[in-house]
Amino acid sequence: MQPADAALIALGVTSFRQIAVAAPWFVPAMRYGGAAFLIWYGARNLYSALRSSEALAAGDARASSLAQTLAMGLALTWLNPHVYLDTVMLLGAISTRFPGEETSFAAGAMTGSFLFFFALGYGAKWLRPIFASPASWRVLEAFVALTMWTIAFKLIMGL
Repeated sequence: MQPADAALIALGVTSFRQIAVAAPWFVPAMRYGGAAFLIWYGARNLYSALRSSEALAAGDARASSLAQTLAMGLALTWLNPHVYLDTVMLLGAISTRFPGEETSFAAGAMTGSFLFFFALGYGAKWLRPIFASPASWRVLEAFVALTMWTIAFKLIMGL
């Protein structure tokens, strides 16, 4: 849910600025902690790329009511620990590296989030046949691993 993502990005950017002033040790701790998490997450994805034989298998599902759909969307948004790690913690910590530019950073992150979810939602129909193949999932998992490790490297190196 994009408005929730935007609100969490704003929370992360504004709260980390305040935390950085009050506790200067917290930002480096989060940066290195985030890098460690991304290294682990990348390793998990690489393991999946090398071992997995999963594929997208769309099944027949009954239609859900509007209330059920909204409840599921809210649960996937607010009960997902990754949303807090990504939007509040990781983006918040990275935003402190751009003092005075937090508003631009937040706007860019929100725009990127919107474009990602828009493309994911509308691109899913076209990607469905591709991800019916286990090989496609392995390539995606390997790409995610490399992406996570690249971000971790940049965090560690302070780039």
